[in-house]
Amino acid sequence: MSAMPTATDLGKHPVSPVRLEGRYDAGLSRWLWLVKWLLAIPHFIVLAFLWVGALLVTFVAFFAVLITGSYPRLLFDFNVGVLRWSWRVEYYAYGALGTDRYPPFSLGDVPDYPARLDIAYPEHLSRGLVLVKSWLLVVPQLLVAALMSGGYRFNGGLTGLLTFYAGVSLLFTGRYPRGMYDLNIGLHRWVARVMAYGLLLTDVYPPYRLDQGEREPLG
Repeated sequence: MSAMPTATDLGKHPVSPVRLEGRYDAGLSRWLWLVKWLLAIPHFIVLAFLWVGALLVTFVAFFAVLITGSYPRLLFDFNVGVLRWSWRVEYYAYGALGTDRYPPFSLGDVPDYPARLDIAYPEHLSRGLVLVKSWLLVVPQLLVAALMSGGYRFNGGLTGLLTFYAGVSLLFTGRYPRGMYDLNIGLHRWVARVMAYGLLLTDVYPPYRLDQGEREPLG
């Protein structure tokens, strides 16, 4: 029996605490994606306020980590919740078009929803690293993320292009090409790792590695 892959096997990089997953659905509607921009408006409005809150929380968490070496759990859970909510909405809408099931209005994990995101809580974070993570070290990764998803959110860029092609494929063939889906999820996974690092949620630097497919490679 072959051994389970390790962090050393996957590019000699520490295992990322960020877990982004999606469940492939072969029975998507041919036309619903044409109106999801309208259906998702309530979520977009709520997320606009949540992201303002996430930035304020990160500002407070910066000083908490600098002084205590830990990220207050309530603040951590809020920011993870914002990332989780954003991922569900983008998975439903124009980040992936991966499901026709309407996303819940919740910061918490919804185990039976086809798009899930979680980040392991770190008991300790580096006090020195927090000084340079979000404005210096993360910059190269942010540039890559901008190409992949158009910026700090899961929309636009290469993921948006893939999603558009997926919508056209659904409209004319009734199917979402599996290879296109796996690549799109891999791109979102990379961006989620970058966002977690930029929001100070982890000290594990995002790997320059594209992990495609529904599930995390170490899951």
